Amino acid sequence: MKPTVYIETTIPSFYHSTRLEPEMVAMRNWTRSWWHEERDNYQVFTSDAVVDELETGDHPLMNEKIELIRALPFLEINEAVADVVAVYHEHRLMPKDDSGDALHLALASFHKCDYLLTWNCKHLANANKFGHIRRINGILCLATPELVTPLELVQESL
Repeated sequence: MKPTVYIETTIPSFYHSTRLEPEMVAMRNWTRSWWHEERDNYQVFTSDAVVDELETGDHPLMNEKIELIRALPFLEINEAVADVVAVYHEHRLMPKDDSGDALHLALASFHKCDYLLTWNCKHLANANKFGHIRRINGILCLATPELVTPLELVQESL
């Protein structure tokens, strides 16, 4: 069975990024590399939360970002997931935004994904927060996905 990956909003955003700063170009290239060369090695999921975030605001290539993930299976957002989000907020694990980082982490944790793929290194792929995330998920009897960037899941060519 292939490992499971939950795709949150930064992945389609960086895939279609038009920013020209060197670090942004590198992140876009790593995202595309993972998407085209590694994605088939995983069962990949996303959620309505990602589509909702992508539909918010006015940003370049909105439709292309949504189309990139449209064919992926969507994880269910249910009352149990909402309860996990509430606990994350109560324990100050994530910012209080019901449709943001806490929801993505709750979805990946509740649905037992092996990885949560993100470029959000402030709230999600942050080694300084991982212990706290693992403790709270342990209290909730939830699995804790590895919180990684596409660069971390790009296989090195032999």
